[in-house]
Amino acid sequence: MDKESIKLIVFFEDPFWVGVFERIENGKLFVTKVTFGAEPKDYEINKFITRHYYQLHFSPAVETVVKDEKRNPKRLKRDAKKQMQETPMGTKSQMALKLQQEQNKQISKANHRQKKEAKKQRLFELKQQKKKEKHRGR
Repeated sequence: MDKESIKLIVFFEDPFWVGVFERIENGKLFVTKVTFGAEPKDYEINKFITRHYYQLHFSPAVETVVKDEKRNPKRLKRDAKKQMQETPMGTKSQMALKLQQEQNKQISKANHRQKKEAKKQRLFELKQQKKKEKHRGR
């Protein structure tokens, strides 16, 4: 059976509070970044997750190793506390976010190029139309 897990890391990245969602499915890591603005309270994070989780756009998949081990809940609590004080993002998360950013950049460039070509074509057609009108003697 494949293991699936979701982790949210909230940290302060000057000047805003940022959350990084990490989702692991079938040995692949998906990541997305959310900017909260002011420091979010626990109930605000819960509300955000329940209302907006399915609208998040995750990065493309990155291969990762999934460890299957049973852990004591007290140790999990200690580890979570320790993670809160350490650097929040791992290198795989950063890679996934960077990959998502690059894809968004390419999509944006393609859209911009298309709009520019359409505008250029429209202006050319207007110029041709003016030429024809002048030629007809109007």
